[in-house]
Amino acid sequence: MSQHTEETARQGRIAAIVIAAGGVLAILAPWLVAVTGLPPRFEILFYLISLAAFIWSLVVTVRIWQKTR
Repeated sequence: MSQHTEETARQGRIAAIVIAAGGVLAILAPWLVAVTGLPPRFEILFYLISLAAFIWSLVVTVRIWQKTR
């Protein structure tokens, strides 16, 4: 495997991990707030963090796609 494809594969794996972590955080946000007793604004913060993770992953994925075209 060449250096270019190894780097692309590594970026893809990182993007996949960030997508999965963002999804899990979005799913668990209400539970985390209820269990810890945090104010509801923290649930919104968790959702915003998840949204940022999804947007970052989208940007990285588009760059990978453009690089491999």
